[in-house]
Amino acid sequence: MTQAITLADPKLARRERLFQRINKAAGWLNVLGLGWVTPILRMAAGDNVAEQMSEIRKVLLVPLAGILCFLALWGFLAPKVQTSLGAIPGPAAVFGQANVLLKDHFAERSKATAFYARQDERNAKLVADGRADQVKHRVFTGKPTYIDQITTSLMTVGLGFVIATIVAVPLGIASGLSKTINGAINPLIQIFKPVSPLAWLPIVTMVVSALYVDPSSLMPKSLVISAVTVTLCSLWPTLINTALGVASIDKDLVNVGKVLQLSTATTIRKLVLPSALPLIFTGLRLSLGVGWMVLIAAEMLAQNPGLGKFVWDEFQNGSSDSLARIMVAVLTIGIIGFILDRVMYALQSAFTFSTNR
Repeated sequence: MTQAITLADPKLARRERLFQRINKAAGWLNVLGLGWVTPILRMAAGDNVAEQMSEIRKVLLVPLAGILCFLALWGFLAPKVQTSLGAIPGPAAVFGQANVLLKDHFAERSKATAFYARQDERNAKLVADGRADQVKHRVFTGKPTYIDQITTSLMTVGLGFVIATIVAVPLGIASGLSKTINGAINPLIQIFKPVSPLAWLPIVTMVVSALYVDPSSLMPKSLVISAVTVTLCSLWPTLINTALGVASIDKDLVNVGKVLQLSTATTIRKLVLPSALPLIFTGLRLSLGVGWMVLIAAEMLAQNPGLGKFVWDEFQNGSSDSLARIMVAVLTIGIIGFILDRVMYALQSAFTFSTNR
């Protein structure tokens, strides 16, 4: 009956196809934290307005109301708290400093563009005058901007997270498959997992300084030190969750692999990983969150370039704008942490979807 109505009414058929597309997109919108877009799309497609408005109120208006209440409370209470640098800045002052930092970044990039343009012009003139041997290429040495500090921190946490994943996932798989390996590794996990990054940092600094004697411009020593510190503190959630995921898979799957005489690599790739993938990604998400927090502390203590150093420099600066700039950094750290978690959740959804197909 439905087929007959659909075939008889092209508009209804188009509407059905449109809702199917919206339903498919809804899962990814939820993953990306944009679940509130789905009821708007459904309402635009002609769905029940009252029902979709109720959904919008739940997923969009209520969170927005919470944020607005927080901003109002912040704006009301902030001027009442006096510090050695003046009153705590409110939302307007923080937003103003964020705008200043952004303008400073573009101004610095303009200086860099002008510097390279002058250098190219000078070199071209030297070549035209037959003095090509005097051509020089220098790098612009302006101060790192706020955006540069963010980029440095993201590169550092990315490097540390990749190293931690490369170490933790194979060890977790081996630990989950073998009780002997698990018994050997478990005491080390329990000992080193609670160690603070502030305790690791002096050791890492000395070891990297001793071994990494010829640093490259793309991989400065400060970046390696921070990245290794991130690795040592963030690999444990991935290691533990991977081992747990592998150990909890259906034993019948492992027995099937033995009956079919699959190699260890094939068994892991075809049977173990697809079953353990949700827990592995849970560990990866936890590790990335831990790594991001650890990085800021490591940059502050070691004075390595990044957001942590920016916060410490502003604290030491002690100007009237320092508190507002520190709060800009705090909000930036939180927002980036949220985005990194959403990215990992999106990857988890993509991989688990592809393995379940």
